[in-house]
Amino acid sequence: MVGLGKMGGGMRDRVRQAGLQVTGYDRDPDVTDVESLEALVAALPTPRAVWVMVPSGPVTHRVVSELADLLEPGDLLVDGGNSKWTEDEDHAQQLAANGIRFVDCGVSGGVWGLEAGYGLMCGGAPEDVERMLPVFDALRPEGPREEGFVHAGAVGAGHYAKMVHNGIEYGLMQSYAEGYELLLAKGIVTDETGCFKAWTRGTVVRSWLLDLLVRALESDPGLEGIEGYVDDSGEGRWTVQEAVENGVPAPVISTALFSRFSSRQPDSPAMKAVAALRNQFGGHAVHTAGPSSGGGDADADTRGASGGRDVEDAPQAGPTSGGREVDHSA
Repeated sequence: MVGLGKMGGGMRDRVRQAGLQVTGYDRDPDVTDVESLEALVAALPTPRAVWVMVPSGPVTHRVVSELADLLEPGDLLVDGGNSKWTEDEDHAQQLAANGIRFVDCGVSGGVWGLEAGYGLMCGGAPEDVERMLPVFDALRPEGPREEGFVHAGAVGAGHYAKMVHNGIEYGLMQSYAEGYELLLAKGIVTDETGCFKAWTRGTVVRSWLLDLLVRALESDPGLEGIEGYVDDSGEGRWTVQEAVENGVPAPVISTALFSRFSSRQPDSPAMKAVAALRNQFGGHAVHTAGPSSGGGDADADTRGASGGRDVEDAPQAGPTSGGREVDHSA
């Protein structure tokens, strides 16, 4: 196992608990079993199986390239990170040039996977997936295999399925979040956390995500310790792009993604423009921007387009171009 961070470390432990021998490499000396990729390859019996669990993009490309030179014909590499599905065929061809097999595997379960198991979506040749079944069975949740594991198709299918899975996740989380805000807004409900908890059994909206929201609300009522700034990890964007490319309407997932972008703007330029336009064509009141909230003062002040603070006085928005990478390799 290459990459022993929040996901990879738990996966190594779960596979070991199933009685399989695992050697892990990580650049963190406190968690690694060997000191280098070379030492990892040397420690494994042949034919080797190496599972890469590092951040998608350049880090994954680098690790795959290094392993392409270290592994031997007949060895197999699994990319279990959040790589974009279009990169899988490139990796497969790069490795095939040296006689090395390749499987892509989308992994869901987060930090709870060690205890509850990991949902797995694989892409690759049937014989390569079959070869890894003992590991897949060790990682997946208890119960029927088909309820926690799928061989989704050829190379790239696993990460494509995981991309769509994460897009759906965006929409589900946004729905729960909007419901939470609506419960707060009316004032008639005095136990918002209790409402969500009551929905965790017997209702049509029950889910693991709902359970986790209840857990968060019980540990921090009102979510006072959390800033409303939400990153996106890439899969949501890719899902929306695929929807556009294939002419598939995906308004819920798209809106959930754009809502995350809005969360990073302390004072939305778009909403400023809307307020200014309403003032121009209808003389509607606009709110003077407050010192820090970006939401305006309590008293509305009818102004022209030039009203409000100067640009030099406005708070500077933080990065809005995308999510920070999660470094699974610690």
